[in-house]
Amino acid sequence: MSESLTSRLAGLNPFAKAKIDENDDKGEETTSASVAGGGHSARQTSITKNKLRVSHALKSFLVSQKVLAEEEVGMESADASGPLHKILDLPHIEVPAELTDRSHPLPEYFISSSHNTYLVAHQLYGGSSADAYAIALTSGSRCVEIDAWDNDEDAEEPKVTHGYTLVSHISFRSVCENIRDTFDKEAAESVQEQGLRSAPILISLESHCGAKGQLRLVQIMEDVWGDRLLSQAVRQGHREQEGTSQHVLLEELGAKIVVIVEHHLANEADDDEETSSDDEDEDVKEAKKTYQRNKKAAPAAIIIPELADLGVYAQSVKPSDNSWYEEGALRNGPHHHLINVSEIGLASHMPAGSDKIGRHNAEHLMRVFPKGTRISSKNLNPVPFWGVGAQICALNWQTFGSGMQLNEALFSGTDGYVLKPAALRAGGSGKLSTGTKKKLRLHVAGASNVPVPEGVDPEDVKPYVTCVLVHPDDIEKSPPKRKTAPYKHHRLGFLHSGENPPQTDPVWDEKLEWEYLDNELAFLRILIKSDDSFAANPVFAVAAVRISYVAEGWRFIRMLDLKGRETTCTLLVKFEIEDVNFLLKMSLGS
Repeated sequence: MSESLTSRLAGLNPFAKAKIDENDDKGEETTSASVAGGGHSARQTSITKNKLRVSHALKSFLVSQKVLAEEEVGMESADASGPLHKILDLPHIEVPAELTDRSHPLPEYFISSSHNTYLVAHQLYGGSSADAYAIALTSGSRCVEIDAWDNDEDAEEPKVTHGYTLVSHISFRSVCENIRDTFDKEAAESVQEQGLRSAPILISLESHCGAKGQLRLVQIMEDVWGDRLLSQAVRQGHREQEGTSQHVLLEELGAKIVVIVEHHLANEADDDEETSSDDEDEDVKEAKKTYQRNKKAAPAAIIIPELADLGVYAQSVKPSDNSWYEEGALRNGPHHHLINVSEIGLASHMPAGSDKIGRHNAEHLMRVFPKGTRISSKNLNPVPFWGVGAQICALNWQTFGSGMQLNEALFSGTDGYVLKPAALRAGGSGKLSTGTKKKLRLHVAGASNVPVPEGVDPEDVKPYVTCVLVHPDDIEKSPPKRKTAPYKHHRLGFLHSGENPPQTDPVWDEKLEWEYLDNELAFLRILIKSDDSFAANPVFAVAAVRISYVAEGWRFIRMLDLKGRETTCTLLVKFEIEDVNFLLKMSLGS
């Protein structure tokens, strides 16, 4: 059915309540039960798949669409079995095997990455936990961050914390031990199957230690990680060390712990000033001011040779000029540089320099991190930065908001490394958009088991589906949104013909459409919300997909909650993608 008459009439009402969508991008704090964020939720479906059910109304829908016969859906059975269970088990995405092939140079991959990994919740006065590393790595992160500082209480044991803030600290050794244990667990469970293989763990190490503390960092890493640590080139005299643009292949790294070490340039940039907004309380404003003041007063660190030597395949720099992309080479840079830049710093060069940045990133690494004002652990939108080939978009894994949902979509069903599109690899143009226009049609059938928060009466909710198409070119504009009409259960059922499922098993049977410029990094975020009368519409469940991954035919999408945990809610949809230019030619020719 098309959009309901009620929905269309409501759109004509000039006094209709303006909906508040500001909570669409928010996520809740992740926990040890969170499985999503870095793509690993695709591994976890066996945990709750036996609890899945398909509503009576959706069984009827599948019969009406001639997907299954009535005797195959088990109309009166509470469980999904036989042919229906096979459809329920089908993945809603299919990741091409070539995207997880490891025979390409390291800069040609997107890498699932975490920012300030040790933090729990807040960025300025939250807690630190070594267990946060296990949560991030188990959820799929392949690059984690460690901020190391001298420990005034014990010079032999450096600490990990967010400097110049009220964040608690933990020992550097405990972080290394946690990473080691997770590494060993992964190795023991690894099988040679896409999405289930061990993969290198990159350590983005930011050292604020003096010479003695840095030496202790090296000694602790060597002691705790042993031969798991990559401490020298995989082949002595490797071409990557010869100053050429060629890099080590991902497969040559095997499953090692690989350290990214800082390299400080003269007059290096600080593009991440801490600013405050009027709606922040005074404690937060003062914390920001103190952080920025102390950060500026800190002397520039000098990296000792023993630590620098561990940066075998990446040395992190904050460039002092634009030579790295304008001239195609970083002035006075290390043997193999990684551009470490904030989202603000990189966005300031876009879109004017996007093509050149894309060509730079085809052969060199880049790490983009959230601006400092994201103190509540909200996230940057990684898609425009992936669109210029940034391999490492470091996200705050403390909350499962829109950025993490998109990260889950890119890395779902992989080992945390995804081959970049050809245009963003060596020899490519650096430009993704082809100029071809596409049409995406999403047929939304309905959902089963919509999760309703505690304290909310299921009979009071009016669920609807809202979807946002996220495109790399949308860095300066709001992405296009489409939504279904709210579902309303007819309490006087005898006045309603046909199926009349409860609010937690809604049926919409609507088609949502978008036209967009063809791009391999286009995504769709899907949210199930409730149309509340006097408040911001709450989000009940979420999912995100990379459009190039979507499978054909009717599929059930396993929905996630805002903590990144699987729910027993499934959404029945069908994706259709067409070439608009082709359709136009067909229309003119008919």
